[in-house]
Amino acid sequence: MWILLATSLFTAGVNRNAGIVLLVLSAIWAAWSGGVEPFGLWVMVGVAVISLLLNRYRHLPAIAISAELLLLLIALTLLSHFVPGFNHQNVLNKVRAGAQSAPFTMCYHFDKALIPFVLLAILPTLFSCKPLRRSRPYYWLLLIAALPLLLLLATAAGGLKLELHYPTWFWQFALANLFFVSLAEEALFRGYLQRRLSQLIGPVNGLLISALLFGISHLAGGTLLVVFATLAGVIYGLAWMWTGSLWVAALFHFALNLLHLLFFTYPAYQPA
Repeated sequence: MWILLATSLFTAGVNRNAGIVLLVLSAIWAAWSGGVEPFGLWVMVGVAVISLLLNRYRHLPAIAISAELLLLLIALTLLSHFVPGFNHQNVLNKVRAGAQSAPFTMCYHFDKALIPFVLLAILPTLFSCKPLRRSRPYYWLLLIAALPLLLLLATAAGGLKLELHYPTWFWQFALANLFFVSLAEEALFRGYLQRRLSQLIGPVNGLLISALLFGISHLAGGTLLVVFATLAGVIYGLAWMWTGSLWVAALFHFALNLLHLLFFTYPAYQPA
């Protein structure tokens, strides 16, 4: 079911209608297996109804703004797992990637995976739009180099340690992190928030504020994580700003998380 859900997200970036069909099949499977309860299904139906109204009455400002704000609120509550009716599948429970890594628990979240579909109702070009700024080839070299440099900076600050490992649960992590974490978060913070903020206050301000909001969303992990998540948000935001591609931003997000997992203590430094 989770592979089908990931496929629906990938497909939505190419053909929205085909992606929605696969999402419906995923939801039916999840409901049959107990992953989604009736209330969760009604939430999805509600999103579909609001989306249809928005599509039909987009020319009416009052309806368009109200529908967009309501869909944004739903996306935010899905991100925070505040919406009842979605049962998370516990995949890893207090495992250690390495001897110096802190215990790590990982769940698959159906609700968070819905965020790109919710925002796609607001912005049909969520996955691909016109770049806000031009870039030069060496910009990309600097941006790619910034990924390991950021992790080394976190190491120097004491939050991480160098520790090479390839855990047995790597592919379970990769599936969840690419589709249910990186893509979902980038859809909200870059595909929607940075885009809307850039339209209102300019590309640079939009980049910085969306990165700061992304950092604040990691507040539960402490001040150091907020700082480094904000810096990471700048990297992802530049990747999105230079391409207009949600997938490019998501792949940068995913790449940083993979580097973190494979070469550093994950998710943080904590000697056994």
